[in-house]
Amino acid sequence: MKPRAFPPKAYSEIETVRLIWLAIFVSVFSFLFYNRHGDVLLYGDAVAHINIARRVFDSKTPGLLQLGTVWLPLPHLLIMPFIVSKHMWQTGAGGSIPSMAGFVLGVLGIFRLVRTILKRDGEADGAAPVMVWAVVILYIANPNLIYMQATAMGESLYLALFIWAVVHFAEFSAGNSKAPTKCGLCLVGACLTRYDGWFLVAVLVAGVLLVKPRPWKETKERGPRAAVSSSRGTVVRFVLLAAAAPVFWLAYNAIVYRNPLEFANGPYSAKAIEQQTATVNPAKANLFAAGAFFLKAAELNVGNSRWPGRLWLALALLGSAVAWFDRRQRMALLLWAPLPFYALSIAYRSVPIFVPDWWPFSNYNVRYGLQLLPAFVVFVPIAISFLVQSAAKLPQVQDSWRRWAGGATVLGTLLLATLSYGAIWRSDPICYREAAINMRGLASLDREVADWLKTFPTNSTILMYLGQHSGAAEQAGFDLKRIIYEGNHRVWKRPVDPDGLWERALADPATYADYAVGFEGDPVWTAAKERHLTALVELHTTGQPPAIIFQGRTQGRAQ
Repeated sequence: MKPRAFPPKAYSEIETVRLIWLAIFVSVFSFLFYNRHGDVLLYGDAVAHINIARRVFDSKTPGLLQLGTVWLPLPHLLIMPFIVSKHMWQTGAGGSIPSMAGFVLGVLGIFRLVRTILKRDGEADGAAPVMVWAVVILYIANPNLIYMQATAMGESLYLALFIWAVVHFAEFSAGNSKAPTKCGLCLVGACLTRYDGWFLVAVLVAGVLLVKPRPWKETKERGPRAAVSSSRGTVVRFVLLAAAAPVFWLAYNAIVYRNPLEFANGPYSAKAIEQQTATVNPAKANLFAAGAFFLKAAELNVGNSRWPGRLWLALALLGSAVAWFDRRQRMALLLWAPLPFYALSIAYRSVPIFVPDWWPFSNYNVRYGLQLLPAFVVFVPIAISFLVQSAAKLPQVQDSWRRWAGGATVLGTLLLATLSYGAIWRSDPICYREAAINMRGLASLDREVADWLKTFPTNSTILMYLGQHSGAAEQAGFDLKRIIYEGNHRVWKRPVDPDGLWERALADPATYADYAVGFEGDPVWTAAKERHLTALVELHTTGQPPAIIFQGRTQGRAQ
């Protein structure tokens, strides 16, 4: 008896499998490269993300409340299983895994989105495969995204959730009855990853009320009224699901911190940090200037020099105009949602962006420009295709040349990617340079503190404010359960917790800690100075406040 032959896989399935392996290869290879050169933990925020996740189970007061309030919890929860290993924690590799998975999912999402918007009556256009791969090449080869996905930063994870939310919304507009629920689940993930997702919820909820999807199929058992009722019920579920994550986070802040907006106006919020550090914001209260700064950051993420970035933006705007007149492609315009969100955030929410070409001529939060990468990579090939097809219609062009319009689109896209991305690789991605420039001094001070932490007895307890310097404990492999830090208190008793370990230790450091590590101006520094603790060593690093290690209680004294 002959073995049964399995039916051949559809060509689209083969494409998907190849795409997954390509994305995995790019992701893993780039991670190994950056990890080998010690660049995975360049961003201070990446270090903070890993240590927030670690302290959920490695702390004197472990638990989910260690997740804090300002940063949303999903990235930390995803990182947590991968940093149980001390090696994965110290190297930062554990924090990179969710970002790398996000990169692969984002690539698949871009692939699915373009295939969706190029379908007509359920069938793909003849040029669809060409366009799909042109878009995928632009996304998967972007140097800044390649670097960011190798770190514990949340950009690639959020982009994946953002793209898939748009994918399912586009499928909903085409009449897919299951798409709203899938879109809602993606929005839940996005809202628990970055606050960008909250704005996206508002946009898509408004969109779902405005978009008239194609009527879902009727059956003998379900007439037109039942179909309409089912459609309305699905939309209601989508709205409730989309709003679930923001409502949850507001409730969490209200219950734990007695302030539903603790993440926005609390002591660790961007607003508070701006007031404490007196950070300059050249676009403050100026919506037009804020939008310009964000667009400039987006340009720098696809082209380092001035003209390539402007060309990307011009083509993306042209592609968006073309998409507006096509009902299928119009849904992809949702990829521009980050523009109004960041313009509002920069102008009115204490989120400045500095770009090297404009005053104050620095690199700060330039990585936010990556949020427009999906819009660029989708609309630029559409614009190139439009220009090529317009040129092919000219009477001077021979019919034999018009057959090569698809190939010319891919060639033009590859040429743009080669010139732009090649220039970025030659001078290092702007996101990499941002981290290397801004965190050099902090990382150097953390290394010095870590070297001293390694010399402390294994049974010693440290009093230390970890806000900016959790990397010191990580580099030293110093278990967080041996440190008394600002998270060791009952946050619902703020501003003062008389029974909290943190407050008690600050009131009498010599009773609770063997050593106190203070950075000029922080609570530990102030407490140690007021109690006249003996300074053992003072550490200085250029551009950073000095650190002092103080002697605490006598070794072996019971707590």
